[in-house]
Amino acid sequence: MTSSLQNDCFLRALLREPVERTPVWMMRQAGRYLPEYRRVRQQAGSFLDLCTTPELACEVTIQPLDRYPLDAAILFSDILTIPHAMGLGLTFAEGEGPRFAHPVRTAADIQRLAVPDPEGELRYVMDAVRLIRKTLAGRVPLIGFAGSPWTLACYMVEGAGSRDFAKVKGLMYDQPRLMHQLLDVLADSVAAYLNAQIAAGAQAIMLFDTWGGVLSAEDYREFSLAYAAKVRAALPKEADGRRVPTVLFTKGGGQWLEAMADSGYDALGVDWTTPLNEARARVGGKVALQGNMDPVALYASPETIRAKVKAILEQYGQGSGHVFNLGHGILPDVDPAHAGAMIAAVHEYSPAFHKA
Repeated sequence: MTSSLQNDCFLRALLREPVERTPVWMMRQAGRYLPEYRRVRQQAGSFLDLCTTPELACEVTIQPLDRYPLDAAILFSDILTIPHAMGLGLTFAEGEGPRFAHPVRTAADIQRLAVPDPEGELRYVMDAVRLIRKTLAGRVPLIGFAGSPWTLACYMVEGAGSRDFAKVKGLMYDQPRLMHQLLDVLADSVAAYLNAQIAAGAQAIMLFDTWGGVLSAEDYREFSLAYAAKVRAALPKEADGRRVPTVLFTKGGGQWLEAMADSGYDALGVDWTTPLNEARARVGGKVALQGNMDPVALYASPETIRAKVKAILEQYGQGSGHVFNLGHGILPDVDPAHAGAMIAAVHEYSPAFHKA
C-alpha cells in the first residue's frame, strides 16, 4: 500500500530525525468536543455502533484534520475492542463508561479466552484502517493503537472502570500465575491486532497503558511493562518501505521512564505531571517524547494556552524527538477554538527550536 506522505513530520520526530517544526496531534482528537463528531455519533445510534461501522469511524477520524492543521490522524476505535471480540459482552452506558456482562475472574474464565482473529471478529477495525488510509491519500500518517495487556486485564477483571482496582490487584497478588496466564493471552491478542493494523495501513502504533500507574514499581515492571515489551517485540520494524514508529504511554508512569525507555519503543508518552526537560534528561536520547500539556489547560484563555505551549516547547528545548500532545485525552466540553489556539501556537513557536 505505497502512498507518498505529504507530511511525515510526525514519523520523523518519533524516530528523532530532523524536523522543521514540532509536530502536534491530540489524544482523543476525534471526540465529543467537536460538534461534527456529536452529529455523527447521534446518527450512529451508539458509541459501539460508531466504532464498528468503518465508514462512520473513517468520517470521525478525518473530522479534526479538516478543522485543524494536525500532523497525524489516529484511528477512531476503542481500547476494549479485543475483550469485546473475546465475547465478554461489552456495553457503554451513557455517563457510566464501559461494562462487561461476563467479567474474567476465575481460571476457567481465563482458559476460555482465545486470541481473536483480527480479520474475523475484528475485521471492522481493519476495514476502517484501510478506508482511512485511502481517504487520507497521504495527507498525514495514520496512527493505529491498542490498550496494553495490563489495562485490558483491569477492565476485564473489574468488569467496568474502577477506583481502587481491588479485584484485578487481588487476583494479581493472590494468584500471580493466573494473572500471568491472562496477560499472556492478552499480549498475543494485542500483538496480532496491531500487526493486522500495520498490514492494513497504520503507519505508527501507540500502546495505551492507561492503568499502569496504579501499580507499585515492582508490580509495574512484572505485570505491565514486561507485557508491553512482549507486544513491541512481536511488531515489525518496517512496513511499506519505511519504519513504523511505536509509542508507549503509561498514564502516571513518570517515575519509570528509564525502564520504559529500555522496553523497545521508539517514543514514550509523558503525562503532565513530569516536566519534559526532566524526562528528556532521564531517557538520555534513547527515545522520543510525546506530550505533555495538561488537558485542563484548554479551559484557560487562548492567551494563557499560547503561553503554556511556549513554556512546554522551551522545557523540551532545542532539537528533534518531541511530538507535542496533551498529557492525556482532550476533555469533552473544551471549546474547539481553544484546541485550535494550542495547535496554532505549536506551529508559530516551534520552528525556533529546530534551527540547525
